[in-house]
Amino acid sequence: MFLSLGVIFVLGIIGGMIFEKIHLPKIVFYTILGILLGPSVLGFLNEDLLAISSYLRQIALMIILTRSGLSLNIKKLKEIGRPAILMCFLPATFEFIGVVIFGPLLLGISYFEALLLGSVLGAVSPAIVVPRMIKLQNEGYGDKNHVPELIMAGSSCDDIYVITLFYAFKGLVATNTFDYWILLEIPTSIIFGVILGVIFGIILIFSFKKIKLPLIIKAILVFGSGLIMLGIENIFTVYNISTNYHIGISSLLGIIVLGIILLKYMPSEANLIKKSYDSMWNGFEILLFTLVGAIVDVKYAFSTTGGIFLGLILLALIFRSIGVIISISFTKYTFKEKIFIIMSYLPKATVQASIGGIALSEGLACGSMILTGAVISILLTAPIGAILMDSTYKYLLNKSINLPNRE
Repeated sequence: MFLSLGVIFVLGIIGGMIFEKIHLPKIVFYTILGILLGPSVLGFLNEDLLAISSYLRQIALMIILTRSGLSLNIKKLKEIGRPAILMCFLPATFEFIGVVIFGPLLLGISYFEALLLGSVLGAVSPAIVVPRMIKLQNEGYGDKNHVPELIMAGSSCDDIYVITLFYAFKGLVATNTFDYWILLEIPTSIIFGVILGVIFGIILIFSFKKIKLPLIIKAILVFGSGLIMLGIENIFTVYNISTNYHIGISSLLGIIVLGIILLKYMPSEANLIKKSYDSMWNGFEILLFTLVGAIVDVKYAFSTTGGIFLGLILLALIFRSIGVIISISFTKYTFKEKIFIIMSYLPKATVQASIGGIALSEGLACGSMILTGAVISILLTAPIGAILMDSTYKYLLNKSINLPNRE
């Protein structure tokens, strides 16, 4: 395992630097590296590492969402209003609709499997979006109409919405029956997730104010709180399965809420903690995308089905873009800003890498198909979305004369 990890990190850093030089996202190289090192090509990676990859992917998602929460200013979100709320679920819902319409036609899958596939494909990538929006905040681009905040908040909550639906739809595919109680999971997961985040936020703020702690200890406490929330959700998930009650907790939403609360009441500490998370993400980003590439079946991915997936993903993106347009219609955003917002909602990566392999690991018949769709969506949309944002933001967004106050 040590040899596998060492090779992943060393090759990941070198290859990532090369890809950045040619203006391609590092995660594309990480995913390709995982495919090459994985069982379906070279078979280099240790089996024990692959066995725990799902836990490592979940931790990576927790880190990126914590960074997002620590960057979200609640006052600016209130100023944005209706568009911020609609961007949390409407684009993903439209993408679901696109996959449900065309998935059975193109892939010959059931409508339940199409719902599950849509919930994997439907999330925008915080790994691509969040760092770029933080960069725009720091440089002052789009600050007048709070474009970075809109995209960052919408994309983060979009992920929570999609992940919640993923676990609900996974139950539909596993049992092949529709249970109306599954619908209860969505509002209850959101409510209990917010409550969990508020509770941990209050505890940490009280602790930080009463006890003088080094920065690294504060960052570890935030990290540990996130792990505890993930553990609480897993405990309730097992309980739900054993008792057939469908009341869940969205720990990921709680993690975002925790970050927002810290930024609101302790902005200086929150910004310093976020820098620590930025450093952690550099390592976990390599692991996340390398490990998801490692479990890809190359023969299946490059079969005729893989080609059909390209068409389905492009159709789904058209539906997603329609959802974005509706969300930001009749708002103060300029035409150029609207174009940038649409492009910012194209890239997929983190959520697809985190949940794409779950259906396969749990033995669902559609598992290979779901994972293949997730990887193809990453390889197709991550570089396109990143390149579009990086090359157009200076032309599509106005720059503030005074940089925004990050405190």
